[in-house]
Amino acid sequence: MHSRAARPVLAAITAGATAALGLTGCAAAPDPGTVTVLNSATDTAEHTKNQRFFDRCARPLGLRVEQISVPADQVSSKALRMASSHSLTDILELDGSELPQFARTGGLRRLSDLGVDASGFSRSAVSLGSYRGARYGVARAANSLALYYDRDLLAKADVTPPRTWDELRAAAKRLTGGGTYGLAFSASPDADGVYQFLPFFWSAGGDESRLDDGAGEAALELWKELVADRSVSKAVVNWNQQDVNDQFVAGRAAMMVNGPWQVPVLAAQKKVDWAVAKIPVPEAGGRAVSPIGGTVMTVPKSDDPGRERNAAKILDCLNTPKNQLDWGQATNNVPTRTAAARSYAERNPELAPFAELVSTARSRTARVGTRWPAVGDALSGAFQSVLTGRSSPGQALQRAQQQATAGK
Repeated sequence: MHSRAARPVLAAITAGATAALGLTGCAAAPDPGTVTVLNSATDTAEHTKNQRFFDRCARPLGLRVEQISVPADQVSSKALRMASSHSLTDILELDGSELPQFARTGGLRRLSDLGVDASGFSRSAVSLGSYRGARYGVARAANSLALYYDRDLLAKADVTPPRTWDELRAAAKRLTGGGTYGLAFSASPDADGVYQFLPFFWSAGGDESRLDDGAGEAALELWKELVADRSVSKAVVNWNQQDVNDQFVAGRAAMMVNGPWQVPVLAAQKKVDWAVAKIPVPEAGGRAVSPIGGTVMTVPKSDDPGRERNAAKILDCLNTPKNQLDWGQATNNVPTRTAAARSYAERNPELAPFAELVSTARSRTARVGTRWPAVGDALSGAFQSVLTGRSSPGQALQRAQQQATAGK
């Protein structure tokens, strides 16, 4: 399953557009026994997995669920069009970074108003589905980033998985040679690159609400040094997260930064004996801070309380510990209920670092809310500028802060 974590919010979601539409509307299906869902499950396998879980929850309630699936970058615009024609679905599944854009319109129900069980979720999962202290969305599973490494290449070079930035630079340099780079990551000028930069930026103390406070410069300096050492390919400025995985599987990178959605491809190949570790931190004893990614299910306001109650029942069922664990197993994502996440780590010890990281990960919108799209664009401009030699880290982040707050 590809990450939902790196999907941009469409420019179409402006204050004027959302205010005009109000995001309210009745479900398109007139059948009171049908719960409709708008999501991005366009992949046949993913759509089928989704339907199996929806059916598991709907049948005992005497309901059925109908999915309307569009590409992830079209969910927002599709939702707005449906809202304008009063045909918005009963459940709207959004990327977590998009939720504030919709919640601020007043068109989503608070989960507490619907009686949705909100207990037992990790703090990061609650943050992912919240806006201004109120919870509007629930994520049944989430993802983050970690460091994958090739066991054989590290053993051959007598290198242990790095835990600090100094160790990362040394390991990457030692592992580079013979057509293989020590490390690969995405530094593309979009949400993929931003998602991969955040663990370094945040672990260094960077603050997305104050990009120019100096704390995040060390992360840019690290990326710059890795490329300057030739331990990382200059081509990372063009690689998305799938490209990074392709490099790793092909043996052209000994380590990579990536997420659990790559596990199906990695498990299906036999060339690379891989393992997962936490992303290294600036100094020993520091805490890795990774972004939490994934989708959240929301309930748009409608004129039919019965439809809203049915949607809430489906959400409650999907998020029982057992169903979360089963969904996590099926999608290689980590359950958001802490008890289910622990069980997931026990069942999948090779992915345990993800389970630990997701429990402490940060939402991209927690501090800047609806300003995140502008902040993300500014950050991508900063690391692109540094890696292509156009700016120093300090200059790049000063410019990024100006860009992020322009027109605020």
